Amino acid sequence: MMCGVGKIIVTVLAVILALILIVLGIWAFISSGKIRTYDGPRGLSEKFLMDINGAPNGMIINSADTDNPVLLLVSSGPGTDDYFLTDRYENMNLEDYFTVVYWDYRGMGIAYDSGFDSSSITLENLIEDTHEVTQYLKERFGKEKIYIMGFSGGSHIALRTAALYPEDYIAYIGMAQVVTDSTERDTAMYNYMSDKFAQMGDSRALNTLESYVEHLDDGTVRCTATWREFVDLLHDAGGGTILNQTEFQGIIMPIMLCHCYTIPEKINYIRGLKMYDHSPLNDELTDYDYRTLIPELQIPAYFISGEEDFNCPWPLVEDYCNQLSAPQTGFYLIPDSAHSPLWENPEVTCDILRQIREATS
Repeated sequence: MMCGVGKIIVTVLAVILALILIVLGIWAFISSGKIRTYDGPRGLSEKFLMDINGAPNGMIINSADTDNPVLLLVSSGPGTDDYFLTDRYENMNLEDYFTVVYWDYRGMGIAYDSGFDSSSITLENLIEDTHEVTQYLKERFGKEKIYIMGFSGGSHIALRTAALYPEDYIAYIGMAQVVTDSTERDTAMYNYMSDKFAQMGDSRALNTLESYVEHLDDGTVRCTATWREFVDLLHDAGGGTILNQTEFQGIIMPIMLCHCYTIPEKINYIRGLKMYDHSPLNDELTDYDYRTLIPELQIPAYFISGEEDFNCPWPLVEDYCNQLSAPQTGFYLIPDSAHSPLWENPEVTCDILRQIREATS
């Protein structure tokens, strides 16, 4: 009898091992590392690493026509590579209007290096890296100036660089712009989640929300949970990275299943995120309000937000746009989207970016 039981156990283990190998084989096949291809005479599809200011950097460049203006996308997080969204949302065709440069700054994304000194990940270094990347792109593509777009946490870096080096840029674009680290932001997020969970009849989520905040005497609230916990709850309310998708649905699964990263790159993606969470930059990006810190720009500035984005609450972005002194400003609220309007509603967002190009070129 024991011999029969042993055979059954061995068979079950063999089946499980076979299934694991099949899943790993499928995952390896999916994880080809291939990016979008543009095969026209002036099309460009490149993925490469390069040294910037003594640090490893990565770039993915897509363009249907390299005669188009260059747009440098300073990715989110900071420390999050966003190309997996372009891989997932095939209708996003920004590359028809711009040569789009998806930049993985020092030590993150495809540029992750386990031996990299994370103490050099500072705001000052990243701004200077942005400046050097801009010079490289201007020289390579023969442009006097380029566009710079900061996405979410990347807008810290892009906005400050545009303010410091306006001569390099045609215009600044903030998508899901960060505005303030304050109870004003926390309260906007809290009110959105409270309303949504009440509409859902989700008392458990409401109780969790209340445990995450402190109510202040002036009627505002302060987040007392970690930022990651607060934003994870925001995903449950529908206003996170992708409209009405959890973090697992909107971020983790698309990264795991995308074609644009190899398996080692996907693993390094996560390792890079963790490194940025414990970098000096993480401590530097606190207690800010760009309405007072950067009240003016010398170049046109445009802001794009999803109508359900309360990760970077859009009413605060609109308020910043209205207060900002710049040659031209514009605020665009994108329907049917939350934190990532370029990919969630690409037709509307890409058309707005095309209009910005026409208005500024």
